[in-house]
Amino acid sequence: MNLTLKVTGLKTLAKTKLLKHNSIKALSIQINLSGLSFCILNRTTHAIELLERIVLEKKATPFELLNQLKSFISVNEAMNQSFDTVTCIYQNELACLVPNSIFDDSKLADYLKFNAKILQSDFISYDSLVLNESANVYIPLVNINNYLFDVYGSFEYKHASSVLIETLLQRSNTHSEDALYINVNELHFEVVCVRNKRLEFYNSFEYTTKEDFIYYILFTIEQLKLNPERIKTYLSGQIQETDELFEIAYKYIRHVSMVETSYSFKVEGTANRGNDHDHFILLNSF
Repeated sequence: MNLTLKVTGLKTLAKTKLLKHNSIKALSIQINLSGLSFCILNRTTHAIELLERIVLEKKATPFELLNQLKSFISVNEAMNQSFDTVTCIYQNELACLVPNSIFDDSKLADYLKFNAKILQSDFISYDSLVLNESANVYIPLVNINNYLFDVYGSFEYKHASSVLIETLLQRSNTHSEDALYINVNELHFEVVCVRNKRLEFYNSFEYTTKEDFIYYILFTIEQLKLNPERIKTYLSGQIQETDELFEIAYKYIRHVSMVETSYSFKVEGTANRGNDHDHFILLNSF
């Protein structure tokens, strides 16, 4: 990911929320190499006003993603208003969890270089995961950060796995059972295991077939010494109960169901929204 745009001072600016007191709306944008998703929450009416997803036919480059982002913002009037907060969520495999006990923010590249290909020009950031007492080190897209800063001013950005992990750990406070969570995307999926209300495992896997999909899940179950006859497994993201991915998971794992969603705002009536679990990470970013 060879990004040559100037990033001096961006991290400090972009990580600080700028409250615009004449607005009561929040914008959240999710970006991965296979598409973009957009969501606008009206905090006064407690309702989602916009929830849309752009699916790309193949993996896009950072510059292709930027062009898609510019195009969507330019033709959608709803995107060109004042927002109380703006959040950008990056969903990619370029992330690594590091326990707070050994974390050093001067060694970010060292944490990533063993499981991701990074370049000297890559900009590396991290999220602090309070519930997991760890830091999530990752690579955001600098060209998109710069563009969003030009359009909206200061904004917050984070990695999708940070949102996913903290959402599921919060969920474990009311659902005490051990569970395996699988969040499905067009080209990859994330697996999270929560045991005794603590994060046991997180990883991301690429897949092209249903056989790839179930292989990585069963391999994870085996490595974690879980029992496929007992472990409760919840699916979210781009998957339906009628999909072949759901069917093959149900074939090999006894307790499989779609994740239950619960939000403090209304999602009904939003165009192109699909099911609530389709945008599980995005809707839990507010």
